[in-house]
Amino acid sequence: MSSGLLRICTAGSVDDGKSTLIGRLLYDSRSVYEDQLHSVTRASKNRSAGPIDFSLFTDGLRAEREQGITIDVAYRYFATARRKFILADTPGHEQYTRNMATGASTADVAILLVDARHGVRPQSRRHAQIARLLGIKDYVLAVNKMDLVDFDRAVFDRIVDEFDQILAGAKLHPIPLSALHGDNVIAHSDRTPWFDGQPLLEFLETVEVKRDAQSTAFRFPVQLVLRPTHEFRGYAGQVLSGSVTRGDTVTTWPSGRSSRVKQIVTFDGELEQATAGQSITLTLEDEIDISRGDMITVGDVHVAQRFRADVVWMDERPLDPERVYVLKHTTRTVTAELDRVLELNQIGSVTITTARPVMADCYVENRGTGSFIIVDPATNFTAGAGMIAEVLRDSTSVSAARAGAAERLARLARGAASDAEAVDAVRKALEVLLA
Repeated sequence: MSSGLLRICTAGSVDDGKSTLIGRLLYDSRSVYEDQLHSVTRASKNRSAGPIDFSLFTDGLRAEREQGITIDVAYRYFATARRKFILADTPGHEQYTRNMATGASTADVAILLVDARHGVRPQSRRHAQIARLLGIKDYVLAVNKMDLVDFDRAVFDRIVDEFDQILAGAKLHPIPLSALHGDNVIAHSDRTPWFDGQPLLEFLETVEVKRDAQSTAFRFPVQLVLRPTHEFRGYAGQVLSGSVTRGDTVTTWPSGRSSRVKQIVTFDGELEQATAGQSITLTLEDEIDISRGDMITVGDVHVAQRFRADVVWMDERPLDPERVYVLKHTTRTVTAELDRVLELNQIGSVTITTARPVMADCYVENRGTGSFIIVDPATNFTAGAGMIAEVLRDSTSVSAARAGAAERLARLARGAASDAEAVDAVRKALEVLLA
């Protein structure tokens, strides 16, 4: 029997029935309060979904209920006798793909819904690709609305075969179901005698997921330097991965200097060891110049200014290779240049050059130090999210970045109508570049 918390997200194309499936799951597992049930029953009147519109248990925004779609990520918390769950219902519309990436970023299992009538659609593929990029290894292929194709096994098998190619090598658990009528959601359905797998809830209660944050190398981004007295200098933050023990030899980056852990301090007192997820303050035996954005590590670490990453673009304004963006990685903020154009909701491989070194791991090795966000400095809008795929060890990257920035500054100055405008344009560009 499995225990502990399981994080789930739903994904798929619009109208495949994600919200209805989650509502049915909550309703049949008795995870809905009486006042919620009363509210949804009342709101279901004059709708075509029957006496209870199960999608209303998750579609909480007024615009969602009016349009019958999911716009934002809806989180629901529920538990059975065997396990606790956090469930994210993500939008299916293409224009809200960025919200799907948000909901899937912390998930252990993705439920990929496909309408049995329509088969695999482009958005189904896109969501599967995003979930794969985000490191999810366990998938439920929920072939929904099987009642509308008379529970035809051939339809189910055809969709499963197609997804076997899309998610080659992943752990795929296909289930034929009807979210509206509850077939194979909680218990086996008599209408699918040919299906001998686990129903949805049973699978979610028993699936074993591998969380490797504890087993990977120790990574501790410094969030704050504490100096309450002249005798105490501590470095506060949260352990992203691995563990550290008092007396361990650690290395600080980007300086590359090493020391030994003197104390591991928490609100409740000192510890002998700290592990992933704990918020702690470290003190070291040696005086080292460490500030916010630096990282304390055990083991090998990649320090680079150039890397290749898979980026999900979330801004309506396309990615512009001629602009300088702000990249936030753990607690470190640097300016960065990206080498290709991406449109809203597009996913692409991008080469990124940063103005200062970043201590990074590949995303498949460490989610915490392998992910980052891209911010538009002009609007402060989160324009993209990325997963590091490869650290590029190109010694010319720093000089190339400087040359590219210098060239842009020269173009700005040459294109100005007067000396005053040239000075003002260069000043503003430098403010963005050095922010």
